[in-house]
Order: sequence, then C-alpha cells, then structure tokens
Amino acid sequence: MLIIPAIDLKDGYVVRYVQGKLDKKVYSKDPLKTTRHWIKSGAKWLHIVDLDGAFSGTPKNLDIVKKIAKAANIPIQCGGGIRDLKTIKNLLDAGIWRVVLGTRALEDRIFLKNCFAKFKDKIIISIDANGGKLMTNGWKRAYKGKDVIGFARELKSLGFNQAIYTDTLKDGTLSGPNIKGIKGLLRKSGLNIIASGGISSLDDILKLKKLEKQGLIGVIIGKALYEGRFTLQKALAVAGHSFSKPKNQRDSKM
Repeated sequence: MLIIPAIDLKDGYVVRYVQGKLDKKVYSKDPLKTTRHWIKSGAKWLHIVDLDGAFSGTPKNLDIVKKIAKAANIPIQCGGGIRDLKTIKNLLDAGIWRVVLGTRALEDRIFLKNCFAKFKDKIIISIDANGGKLMTNGWKRAYKGKDVIGFARELKSLGFNQAIYTDTLKDGTLSGPNIKGIKGLLRKSGLNIIASGGISSLDDILKLKKLEKQGLIGVIIGKALYEGRFTLQKALAVAGHSFSKPKNQRDSKM
C-alpha cells in the first residue's frame, strides 16, 4: 500500500483545506521545497491538487506544477480544474506521471471515454463523495445524475482499474477515514482504490492496510503530515515500506 503525501496549491502556496474550505493555514510558500522534503523523506509518489483550478474550472498553478515535475524524481499525479484533452497532454508532456480528473469526467461520459481511449492509465478518476452523493466543482455542488457506487461501476465497465476515493466530509478534519465507505466501494465496484480524507494517526494507516487484499492500493495523506501527527517515514514503515533513497528515474508503478 502506497503512502502518498499531498501538496495542495492555492495562489502558489502549499495549504490545506477542511471539507473543501480553506482553513487559512499556509504550510509553505515554496512548493518546490516541500516537494524536495517529501522526496527526501522517502515518498514514492506525490499527489498535487491545484485548488484554484478546482474551484474555477481552469488550472491556475500550471507553471508551478511543471516546475515540480521537472524537479522531482518520483511519479506525480496532479488534478484540479483539468477539463480538456489539451491540458492533460500538456501536463503529461511536462513530466506529470498521471492526471487526476474529477468534475468533467463525471458530467461528460463522451469526454470520459475519449480520455480513457487516448491516455489509458495515464489518467485516474477522483470519486469525491459526501455520503453516497458525488461532489463536483471543488466539492461545491452535489451531482444528481449518479451515486458513488454507480459511477464507480461505470468506470470499471469502461476499462478503468483504479480510482481515487475522497470522503469530502472527512478531508482535513483529522477525524479518521471513512472505513465503512471505503470497504463498501471496494466490495461493490471491483476497482482498486486510493483512499483520501481524514487520516489522523498511524493506527488509521494500519486499519487501512488491512484492506489491501480487498483492493486498497494507496492512501493520500495531507494535514496529518503537515501538522506533525507522524512522520512520513513512520507512515511508510506501518504501510510496509522500508526507507530508501529515491531512485533517479520515474520507475515506480502502482
């Protein structure tokens, strides 16, 4: 099970949100420094979100994201306001390993099918949930066309093998992950899942690790790391990774 540190970008700074709302805390004014810190600490993947892009529908931190991709020697997945094929290609060409899609992938089945046909495993869909409801546009609106399980099954039918699942009510709260929701999604969708939202302790990671055999392949962690609830190295150890210096090429795979 991979442990994936999150880097959330707002106005070029590294911040954290709580349930999709800015908690007004800036963790770093230097995203490149933050990137180097996580890599030095043993990260094998990074998860970057352009929060300005998520709320506006158009990526706003592309220059910074590209600089991060250039500086990093590990795979990076990036999302936030990415809603056209040109932007996806632009990011992949810049060195982003995988692009995370949300709102438009949910709302536009033709776009979703075209993305999968063109990019395959170079894209991954984020299933952002509030209870059983799907959230869009930076989690500001509930989507009425599909529920969480229905959308996950649709992704599976189209050929996707993986998805990111975020409980938006848990995100940034340090209240523990939605184990029940994750279990249900794993059982009913047939997808491998990367879980996000609410991680607060090493015990949370241990509980999630028990779901590996059911298809949980990774955990995205943000606030708990930035608030010092535990170190990345300890999280990696609980997840079953020994610490090693990062390689000089992007050769890690899920």
